[in-house]
Amino acid sequence: QVQLVESGGGLVQAGGSLRLSCAASGRAFSLYAMGWFRQAPGKVREFVSAISWNGGSTNYADSVKGRFTISRDNAKKTVYLQMNSLKPEDTAVYYCATKPAGVSALYDEYPYWGQGTQVTVSS
Repeated sequence: QVQLVESGGGLVQAGGSLRLSCAASGRAFSLYAMGWFRQAPGKVREFVSAISWNGGSTNYADSVKGRFTISRDNAKKTVYLQMNSLKPEDTAVYYCATKPAGVSALYDEYPYWGQGTQVTVSS
């Protein structure tokens, strides 16, 4: 069983930065891919980024490429999402998720989810 807890969300002005963290429990963390998704009010949950078990492969949504960076520290069982040049349209609840095997942008392939952290970007 894996449990995920996100932190680091908050209110920031457009152009600012935030770093989200997702702490995991469970011995299989270092073997699992990790993903970040987000959901804005009235919208479907969308893929943001994902990273393979060893960090060797990453994937980003076009909307965040060049602005967001995903990374992980397997010794700390934590995955990070560094978000720079934030825009009001980045406002959403951000969720981390984990799955066995490789990275994926499909949320229904992730069996384990955190509770989410709110990110609000003011204009």
